[in-house]
Amino acid sequence: MKLSPSKLNSFLTLKLPSAWLCGVRVKHIDQTECEVGVTHRWINQNPFNSMYFAVQAMAAELSTGALVMGKIQDSNKKISMLVAQNKSTFTKKATGKIKFTCYDGNKVNEAIKKTIATGEGQTFWMKSVGVNEDGIEVSVFEFQWTVKVKSPKS
Repeated sequence: MKLSPSKLNSFLTLKLPSAWLCGVRVKHIDQTECEVGVTHRWINQNPFNSMYFAVQAMAAELSTGALVMGKIQDSNKKISMLVAQNKSTFTKKATGKIKFTCYDGNKVNEAIKKTIATGEGQTFWMKSVGVNEDGIEVSVFEFQWTVKVKSPKS
């Protein structure tokens, strides 16, 4: 089953309801990039009348994690995935519609191949950039993902 925005958004409803309630939605996904949108609203704002950083983090993480999920699915192997570290930078208040885009889908391929070949966990960084409706960068998130083939149960 190929991942699509509608399938991922249904996944949000069931598995990440806080992201769904805050308005995080996948807009586009393919083999190399994923775009996630979220609109500043009352439910996801901070006391300074802009989008709360954690909502931005949810959208940014989803733009990277959806690519990892898709590549794991394509491998037909049981592979675990986990965020080990993250870094973020905020450059402008996030108001209006914010779009987080990750173009690092190709980075996942090598890690998946290595973990399948060696059985060892692999780590790699992926970046998601958030821009407002005017195309101005509001935040940048980087996530260090780990992937590892699950060992068969004895």
